[in-house]
Amino acid sequence: MSTQETALVYAALICQDSDVEITAQNLSSLLKAANVEVNEVYSNIFAKALNGADVAGFIEKLAVAAPAAGSAAPAAAGGDAPAEEAKQEEEEEEESDSDMGFGLFD
Repeated sequence: MSTQETALVYAALICQDSDVEITAQNLSSLLKAANVEVNEVYSNIFAKALNGADVAGFIEKLAVAAPAAGSAAPAAAGGDAPAEEAKQEEEEEEESDSDMGFGLFD
Protein backbone atom coordinates (compact mmCIF):
# COMPACT_ATOMS: atom_id res chain seq x y z
CA MET A 1 0.00 0.00 0.00
CA SER A 2 1.40 3.38 -0.95
CA THR A 3 1.83 6.28 1.43
CA GLN A 4 -1.00 8.15 -0.29
CA GLU A 5 -3.40 5.23 0.13
CA THR A 6 -2.43 4.80 3.77
CA ALA A 7 -2.93 8.50 4.42
CA LEU A 8 -6.38 8.37 2.81
CA VAL A 9 -7.36 5.38 4.94
CA TYR A 10 -6.34 7.18 8.11
CA ALA A 11 -8.14 10.33 7.01
CA ALA A 12 -11.31 8.32 6.36
CA LEU A 13 -11.04 6.70 9.79
CA ILE A 14 -10.64 10.11 11.40
CA CYS A 15 -13.73 11.36 9.57
CA GLN A 16 -15.68 8.29 10.68
CA ASP A 17 -14.57 8.66 14.29
CA SER A 18 -15.45 12.36 14.29
CA ASP A 19 -18.88 11.74 12.73
CA VAL A 20 -17.88 13.84 9.71
CA GLU A 21 -19.04 12.83 6.25
CA ILE A 22 -16.31 11.17 4.20
CA THR A 23 -15.99 13.46 1.19
CA ALA A 24 -13.08 14.33 -1.08
CA GLN A 25 -12.99 17.83 0.39
CA ASN A 26 -12.87 16.57 3.99
CA LEU A 27 -10.17 14.03 3.15
CA SER A 28 -8.09 16.68 1.37
CA SER A 29 -8.49 19.10 4.28
CA LEU A 30 -7.29 16.52 6.78
CA LEU A 31 -4.33 15.55 4.63
CA LYS A 32 -3.33 19.18 4.07
CA ALA A 33 -3.44 19.75 7.83
CA ALA A 34 -1.16 16.76 8.27
CA ASN A 35 1.24 18.04 5.57
CA VAL A 36 0.63 14.97 3.41
CA GLU A 37 0.49 15.49 -0.33
CA VAL A 38 -2.08 13.32 -2.10
CA ASN A 39 -3.27 13.66 -5.66
CA GLU A 40 -6.85 15.00 -5.73
CA VAL A 41 -7.87 12.20 -8.06
CA TYR A 42 -7.12 9.68 -5.30
CA SER A 43 -9.17 11.66 -2.80
CA ASN A 44 -12.12 11.76 -5.20
CA ILE A 45 -11.93 8.05 -5.99
CA PHE A 46 -11.57 7.12 -2.33
CA ALA A 47 -14.50 9.32 -1.29
CA LYS A 48 -16.70 7.83 -4.04
CA ALA A 49 -15.71 4.31 -3.02
CA LEU A 50 -16.73 4.97 0.58
CA ASN A 51 -19.89 6.88 -0.33
CA GLY A 52 -22.73 5.15 1.49
CA ALA A 53 -20.43 2.50 2.94
CA ASP A 54 -20.88 1.50 6.56
CA VAL A 55 -17.31 2.11 7.72
CA ALA A 56 -18.23 1.73 11.39
CA GLY A 57 -19.88 -1.63 10.68
CA PHE A 58 -16.82 -2.77 8.79
CA ILE A 59 -14.58 -1.82 11.70
CA GLU A 60 -16.86 -3.69 14.13
CA LYS A 61 -16.72 -6.82 11.95
CA LEU A 62 -12.93 -6.63 11.94
CA ALA A 63 -12.88 -6.22 15.70
CA VAL A 64 -15.03 -9.32 16.13
CA ALA A 65 -13.07 -11.38 13.60
CA ALA A 66 -9.64 -10.41 14.93
CA PRO A 67 -9.87 -12.27 18.28
CA ALA A 68 -11.17 -15.37 16.51
CA ALA A 69 -8.23 -15.32 14.14
CA GLY A 70 -5.85 -14.62 17.01
CA SER A 71 -7.08 -17.55 19.06
CA ALA A 72 -6.63 -19.91 16.11
CA ALA A 73 -2.97 -18.99 15.70
CA PRO A 74 -1.69 -20.68 18.89
CA ALA A 75 -3.51 -23.88 18.01
CA ALA A 76 -1.88 -23.90 14.61
CA ALA A 77 1.48 -23.17 16.18
CA GLY A 78 1.14 -26.33 18.27
CA GLY A 79 1.80 -28.41 15.19
CA ASP A 80 1.13 -32.03 16.15
CA ALA A 81 -1.51 -31.37 18.81
CA PRO A 82 -4.54 -32.09 16.57
CA ALA A 83 -2.90 -35.26 15.24
CA GLU A 84 -2.26 -36.47 18.79
CA GLU A 85 -5.89 -35.85 19.72
CA ALA A 86 -7.06 -37.88 16.72
CA LYS A 87 -4.78 -40.78 17.74
CA GLN A 88 -6.17 -40.70 21.26
CA GLU A 89 -9.73 -40.83 19.95
CA GLU A 90 -8.90 -43.84 17.75
CA GLU A 91 -7.34 -45.64 20.70
CA GLU A 92 -10.40 -44.95 22.83
CA GLU A 93 -12.67 -46.35 20.12
CA GLU A 94 -10.58 -49.53 19.92
CA GLU A 95 -10.76 -49.93 23.69
CA SER A 96 -14.52 -49.52 23.68
CA ASP A 97 -14.87 -52.43 21.21
CA SER A 98 -12.85 -54.77 23.41
CA ASP A 99 -14.86 -53.80 26.48
CA MET A 100 -17.98 -55.37 25.00
CA GLY A 101 -16.78 -58.87 25.78
CA PHE A 102 -16.62 -60.17 22.23
CA GLY A 103 -14.59 -59.49 19.14
CA LEU A 104 -15.10 -59.88 15.45
CA PHE A 105 -13.13 -63.13 15.23
CA ASP A 106 -14.12 -64.82 18.52
